[in-house]
Amino acid sequence: MLAYVRSSAVLGINAYQVVVETDISTSIPSWAIVGLPDAAVQESRERVRSAIRNTGFEFPQRRITINLAPADIRKEGPSFDLPIALGILIGSGQVNGDALPDTLIVGELSLDGAVRGVAGVLPIALAARDAGMRRILVPEANTREAAIVDGVDVFPVATLAQAAQLLNDPGSAEPARLDPADLMPERPPYEADFSDVKGQTHVKRALEVAAAGGHNVLMIGPPGSGKTMLARRMPSILPPLSVPEAVETTKIYSVCGLLPSGSALITTRPFRSPHHSLSNAALVGGGSVPRPGEVSLAHNGVLFLDELPEFNRDALEVLRQPLEDRVVTIARVQASLQYPASFVLAAAMNPCVCGYYGDTMRRCTCSETMVRKYQQRISGPLLDRIDLHIEVRRLSEDELVHHRSSESSATIRDRVCAARERQAERLRGRKIHCNAEMGARDIRDLCPMGDDVRDLLRHAIQQLSLSARAYDRILKVARTIADLSGSADIGADHVAEAIQYRTLDRKMLL
Repeated sequence: MLAYVRSSAVLGINAYQVVVETDISTSIPSWAIVGLPDAAVQESRERVRSAIRNTGFEFPQRRITINLAPADIRKEGPSFDLPIALGILIGSGQVNGDALPDTLIVGELSLDGAVRGVAGVLPIALAARDAGMRRILVPEANTREAAIVDGVDVFPVATLAQAAQLLNDPGSAEPARLDPADLMPERPPYEADFSDVKGQTHVKRALEVAAAGGHNVLMIGPPGSGKTMLARRMPSILPPLSVPEAVETTKIYSVCGLLPSGSALITTRPFRSPHHSLSNAALVGGGSVPRPGEVSLAHNGVLFLDELPEFNRDALEVLRQPLEDRVVTIARVQASLQYPASFVLAAAMNPCVCGYYGDTMRRCTCSETMVRKYQQRISGPLLDRIDLHIEVRRLSEDELVHHRSSESSATIRDRVCAARERQAERLRGRKIHCNAEMGARDIRDLCPMGDDVRDLLRHAIQQLSLSARAYDRILKVARTIADLSGSADIGADHVAEAIQYRTLDRKMLL
């Protein structure tokens, strides 16, 4: 007897439908799984056999053939256990399959018949809704993650027996529902706050500009000056996630299996801080089985690269495409995958190997050649893609001893949100959301300048030998500074501030 159970698998960060075809025939007892299954899918034979028997059903002693269609795409992971088991039960007449045409099923089975959570349930639920499915059976551990998808009934199952009961009697349980808007906090909770930071007023200002326009930022200073402390507080001044942003971010974490158990949405801006020893694939994604990398896990949040020159040079160079295009393209012979990578890059570095070049209190022990080689580990093209370069000075004795009141993250975030609202109004109708995403045409249309501003920019180009990309980024930063001040036009003071954020690399990098 033939049985057809609809399931799903993930390719990149999106899901596609898989039909689990089960044929049970009278022949020598055996069973096989075809359709390009990986080792985890092949091993499901033993899990399914034990789960069926330990749940109280009869495992048919016949020839069983399982086909996972489409057969030209490799199937990975244990999420096909539950649909395979139900296909066998339906094919052997132990479960009614009348409800199957409108039902999609995923789940891993334990040997006792319990259903375990699987990765990628959110994109699977979204794909099920888009395909017109009416209901989806998911592991109980993935209930909240799937229930935020409107337009499809989500039924959590804890055991194989419960899943069989739902197919026999679809009206025996109520679907789980969850409104994603109810999960979004009005003020995101962040433990790290800018009120904890002593001094560094100019650095806080630069980070506020970076947050307001979505700009990348590099902080250069000696050890202990507060670079890491400042960077870890950047998410707290970014605007709260919108529901579409939260769903898109959660899809990535769901696919990677990094969504906390029982969670429905990622409701705060991600902050990723990978170690400098990571590989190229770990940073931007890829591998023999392509997976999102750190730049995608930082999507809609902050990617912090501490000790930037210590990263492998090849890894830093592959950052250039996601910094420019805000997507990562992984090309393979079978397919080409795209992962979103729209993040704010916050990087930090010491000015030299010992860390004290230019410090006023400790003598640098590096030679000029050592300083030059260390700083030249960061290529010019990569520096051009970082909008703000900030010098972080050591705190004075007075700043360290006396803790003066400082602005909280909430206060700074209110100004950032106001600037983002001005940008949203100005960028309405364009496929961009903040000033950092503006292209050449957007800059020409949205960054009007007077003659005094043009003269200032012309002088800066002559004195600093700025590239065309650096020139564009100065205008983007100046546009953000004008938004923070509530100005419709870009003034000379806005451009002057933007230029001084670009001159730091020329001053410190030899």
